[in-house]
Amino acid sequence: MSAVKIAQVGCGHWGKNLARNFAELGALGAIVDGNPETAARMTEQHGAPARTLDEVLADDGIHGVSFATPAEMHADHASQAIAAGKHVYVEKPLALDIGDAERVIAEAKAADRVLMVGHLLQYHPVFRALRAMVEAGDLGTLRYVYSNRMSLGKFRLEENVLWSFAPHDFSMILSLVGEEPVNVTAQGAAFVTPGLADWATTQFAFPSGVRGHIQASWLHPFKEHRLTVIGDKAMAVFEDSAKNPDEKLALYRHGVDYSGPAPAPVKADPEYIAVEKGEPLKDECAHFIECCANGTTPRTDGTEGLAVLRALAASETALQASLEQAS
Repeated sequence: MSAVKIAQVGCGHWGKNLARNFAELGALGAIVDGNPETAARMTEQHGAPARTLDEVLADDGIHGVSFATPAEMHADHASQAIAAGKHVYVEKPLALDIGDAERVIAEAKAADRVLMVGHLLQYHPVFRALRAMVEAGDLGTLRYVYSNRMSLGKFRLEENVLWSFAPHDFSMILSLVGEEPVNVTAQGAAFVTPGLADWATTQFAFPSGVRGHIQASWLHPFKEHRLTVIGDKAMAVFEDSAKNPDEKLALYRHGVDYSGPAPAPVKADPEYIAVEKGEPLKDECAHFIECCANGTTPRTDGTEGLAVLRALAASETALQASLEQAS
């Protein structure tokens, strides 16, 4: 059993998975959900008592609070918990407004509380292996990074596909490049719900010269979750949607032959990189528990969450301009 106790606030579509993992790690101390039936079901499944948020915040036996609540509530919920002396995990995005995110980060720093953002794919063992390859120089100097995150539905009404899907990809790309973009453009379209983009693509440039893009869609014939990283020595692909779990990370040692009158590609077969199996969400939850116990900075802390939010906000501004121009 963990000495750190976490209250899970919000046990809906995603929160129930957080509750389950905290319970399996022996750290689930309480359940908070506005639906009494949901709260009762979670209590029955995991043995943690159903309580109100006020009760949880007043309980010295609860060390951290995990929020899987609507995005517009993230900043205020995080502030409440920090003011009560709790460590905070909040699902992405950290906030919907950059000023709110900066405020929460400042509050956590002043109170010496852990603030962690749920950018799940940073905890995926395949992504961690890919990042290690980049850091080791296996791909050489980065040139271009892009991600496709597409599927058929789930169509949402509270947020567009950019805010729903792209935070994961911006989080991974910013982590790999180690910089924030200095130039962002975007295009998109609302085919299903008027005014709410269900397809979007955003392009960006980094100070170092690295370029990239993210394409996100709910209107795609099949599921595709693919991150491609291109360097001057080699290329790598993290394909989370690959059917064969042993083929999720591929290294391509392609090259370019400059000896002739025109550059010519030198193609190589993919090398599939063996990666130790793991459960990203369980690893993420365990990381939060460890940070609460030791006071260490999370891999996806508030500063990382703010960088992702800035990139999203710039993309959203460009996307809305594109939609208005097309209408």
